[in-house]
Amino acid sequence: MALVTGGAAGIGAAVGRLLAAEGATVVAADLSGGRADDLAAATPGVVGAALDVTDSAAVDALVDRIVAAHGRLDVLVNSAGSDTRDDPQVTVALTDEQWRRTLSSHLDGTFFCTRAALRPMARQGAGVIVNIASMWGIAGVPGQPHYSAAKGGVLGLTRSVAKEVIAQGIRVNAIAPGWVETPRLTALRDEVRRQKTAQAPIGRFADADEIARAVLFLVSDDASYLVGATLSANGGVVTA
Repeated sequence: MALVTGGAAGIGAAVGRLLAAEGATVVAADLSGGRADDLAAATPGVVGAALDVTDSAAVDALVDRIVAAHGRLDVLVNSAGSDTRDDPQVTVALTDEQWRRTLSSHLDGTFFCTRAALRPMARQGAGVIVNIASMWGIAGVPGQPHYSAAKGGVLGLTRSVAKEVIAQGIRVNAIAPGWVETPRLTALRDEVRRQKTAQAPIGRFADADEIARAVLFLVSDDASYLVGATLSANGGVVTA
């Protein structure tokens, strides 16, 4: 039984489809419940759910419903987060609301979902959590301090919780993607795409399915000795 947040599009949708194809029952939870339902209708093994990850009570309620219906929760993939493309590209122009919205959706949401999932996982004595961070959480990106801070916080949260819960049979790890072919990046101007592509030694953006396969590795027994690790799936832009 798996819960994928931000599960209606992009990386989250690719993860949900792949986990379902591997035999898991997947709840694809998204702020847009309609899009989550559309994905579920087109994907056997996927169930859609509306969820605002910044609402801790709603997160707790969804996890409780999953456990009541299925008896357990084996996998959590934290992929939800707000879009920052229209935010200012200089720090001095960033508003309080933009700062708080980004920290809330990326970092608070990851914490709320992790905390909720740990309760049934601890009772089971087993579980896997994968957090989708970003290469900019490692390296930082000019003009996006809120995004870099949020994703850097996700990586710190990953390391801390991983050390805490591994003795209970729960593994927590993260992935730090680079540029991924999602609707947001597909809309970039050709010149901007060329500039970003030139920064990646691999010479291209990732496909969302490539990130999903990294998630599949982390939730599998093949990753049994990884605790608090970050996979830098970013084409060589950041190699730490």
